[in-house]
Amino acid sequence: MCGIAGLYYPATPKPVDPARVDAMTTALAHRGPDGAGVWTAPGVGLGHRRLAIIDLESGAQPMATPDLSLVTVFNGEIYNFREVRAELEALGARFETHSDTEVLLHGWRAWGPDLLERLNGMFAFALYDAQRRSLFLARDRFGVKPLHYAELSDGAVAFASELKGLLAHPLFRRSPDFRAVEDYMGLGYVPDDASLLAGVKKLPAGHFLLLERGKPVPAPVRWFDVDFSNRATGKPRDLEAELVERMRAAVRSRMVADVPLGAFLSGGVDSSAVVALMAEASKAAVKTCTIGFDEADHDETAHAQRVAERFATRHHSRMVASDDFALIDTLVAAFDEPFADASALPTYRVCALARESVTVALSGDGADEAFAGYRRYRFHAAEERVRDLLPQRFREPVFGTLGRLYPKADWAPRPFRAKTTLLALAEGGEFAYPKAVGVTHPGLRRRLYTDRAMAALGGHRAEQRYVEAMRQAPARTGLDRAQYADIRHWLPGDILTKVDRASMAVSLEAREPLLDHRLVQFAATLPPSLRIKSGQGKWLMKKALEPYLPNEILYRPKMGFVTPVSAWFRKALAEEAARLAQSRMLKDSGWFDLEVVGTLAADHRAGRAEHGRTLWQLLMLERSLTRLFG
Repeated sequence: MCGIAGLYYPATPKPVDPARVDAMTTALAHRGPDGAGVWTAPGVGLGHRRLAIIDLESGAQPMATPDLSLVTVFNGEIYNFREVRAELEALGARFETHSDTEVLLHGWRAWGPDLLERLNGMFAFALYDAQRRSLFLARDRFGVKPLHYAELSDGAVAFASELKGLLAHPLFRRSPDFRAVEDYMGLGYVPDDASLLAGVKKLPAGHFLLLERGKPVPAPVRWFDVDFSNRATGKPRDLEAELVERMRAAVRSRMVADVPLGAFLSGGVDSSAVVALMAEASKAAVKTCTIGFDEADHDETAHAQRVAERFATRHHSRMVASDDFALIDTLVAAFDEPFADASALPTYRVCALARESVTVALSGDGADEAFAGYRRYRFHAAEERVRDLLPQRFREPVFGTLGRLYPKADWAPRPFRAKTTLLALAEGGEFAYPKAVGVTHPGLRRRLYTDRAMAALGGHRAEQRYVEAMRQAPARTGLDRAQYADIRHWLPGDILTKVDRASMAVSLEAREPLLDHRLVQFAATLPPSLRIKSGQGKWLMKKALEPYLPNEILYRPKMGFVTPVSAWFRKALAEEAARLAQSRMLKDSGWFDLEVVGTLAADHRAGRAEHGRTLWQLLMLERSLTRLFG
């Protein structure tokens, strides 16, 4: 894994100062502590920080063809690079290294942008073509690896793996974009089509950008999308067998490395499945690691230990306190933009633990989105069945009226929040689901914002991108559309951002075998009845794994990395909650009504209401704004 950065002048080939590119890559040193390189030519500069994984001796970057007509910097891994290399060699290509990076150079020469469809991997890369005088930027199918870019005042397009790479350029202007704050408050993260800093863009997952000399900067081009509109027709038993074989192939392809390799093991279905298939494929004992909590309600170490013993792994476990919030500033620095998924704290801890013994770790991320593992999918599917039975003209007056009359109970478990369910049933699924997946409700956001902030939004709402994604989805059912929207937004914006920043902060490469695009596309063809059945999400996946894992692992309630932020703001962080109402940074922004912030904090501390997640959002936002603008 690596960090990349660079500059390109699309109008005229101005000289590029190597020191500026070097400064941008130095800001990304944590992503690549094993080497650094800068290459410049008139109108272009490419920089690289290397975390050596494959071909340790000759895989340095920037990497160029012998005639210097093509130069690339690459962040990621191409798991099928040997197959692509063989195909290119059959076409006459001659390779100088054993690195997966080199297939990008010869692949571009042979196929141009169509190269991307041949790649199985996680990646973000930049490739300069001297003959075409173009710079090609590309990002992998699901957005495992990040890529930011911005147009500077001198006409350059700057790009970098992380926002801090852009911030290192002296011409980059820091100006906040309140629309991104709205996105963050609604979703809990700044999505891929937004940035807290005005003018910054993120190349979306499954897109490429072709910059050409003498032409304006174009819009990114989508080169990949998941299709939920087709259905597999095989028998469940045959589909189980196919699923296991696809999972097996995905795991084995991600075990190729010239450095120590291991796996995260939470004791849940997904990470346990990955470890089981790694153990099947490995001659040596698999290295696994787990983070535990000192409160039983949040601790999964016993389940992880059981899986570790079953597959005789070399297991490492470490306990942390449930009030482990000392990492707040570390995370703010790692993420650049505000990030409110509090599971980032234990994710950082488990990455740091893994880095003590391995350089590459496989995770179970992606299966919940692909196979409908989240509880919210079950609720949404049930609500969609009710919507199918009753036309909108009946639902709104009946359920809407009941919902408005029913008392609010945000503190209660979801099945008992009748007000939430009734109001959701009154709406169309594409409007209700974004609220279910969001953090701070639109009504509460409206209370928090000043009139000046609302005017600045101009009607922009965080949930609208979800509405549009669900309406445009290549899908058949409401469940299809919800999963599709999550793959488009939640997966790259929350899950993959969390793992990338937390792992890269400690120079660890994390690989997600359950996000193999062939596996995800196969999952998208499964009938909804094989994704959710008898109250179980990921039903076919769990059935297929019964020969590998005990039922106590497969069918226990999903826990995940639960971080008790609500309890923190009533105890250890109670003073922080009160301080937010006096925050100079929040006040000077002009975005928030601090009296309302104070009321939320007081009501939460007293137990009159549940505002823990919103207070956490405000705290992380304040810290991020202070770091960027303070």
